[in-house]
Amino acid sequence: MATVVAVEKKKLDNPPLDIHYLGDRVLRQPAKRVSKVDDKLRTLITQMLQTMYSADGIGLAAPQIGVNKQLIVIDCEYDDPDSPPLVLINPKILRSSQQTCGSDEGCLSVPGVYLEVVRPEAIEVSYKDENGKPQKLQASELLARVIQHEMDHLNGVMFVDRVENDLALTEELKKKGFALSAVQPIK
Repeated sequence: MATVVAVEKKKLDNPPLDIHYLGDRVLRQPAKRVSKVDDKLRTLITQMLQTMYSADGIGLAAPQIGVNKQLIVIDCEYDDPDSPPLVLINPKILRSSQQTCGSDEGCLSVPGVYLEVVRPEAIEVSYKDENGKPQKLQASELLARVIQHEMDHLNGVMFVDRVENDLALTEELKKKGFALSAVQPIK
């Protein structure tokens, strides 16, 4: 997985992009497919990575920064300078495992809120990389969870929509000043 997008994994005082928060309509719109992978898109990828690292995130989807494109950046190994980030353009889940597992999730668009979400343990995903080359990836555990979480953003779905514990959801959102009415439960 050779990456053209080289970004220093550090916090910037002024990240290049603004992250939108729960309640913002832009987070609820389905993202459009990326038609062409070019330098303009790679610049956006670089800015998304800089913004993600600055916010201590491990994943960021384009809708979170107000860009309606099927584009995701992920780095589960943000503390390893030699581990390249993952860039997924027009990702599609080909297979999901029958086994599911619950784990706490957080989101840069819902800062400070961490709640359990149940998702398939392993997935296979197809996507284009930052060079526009088709790729396939088998992912499990944390990486599978992050990919699914970020892909939800491309469909206007947020992790709080998948939380089954209504009491915990209500308490956490209230504590952090988010409106429960911004949640669109998936049952």
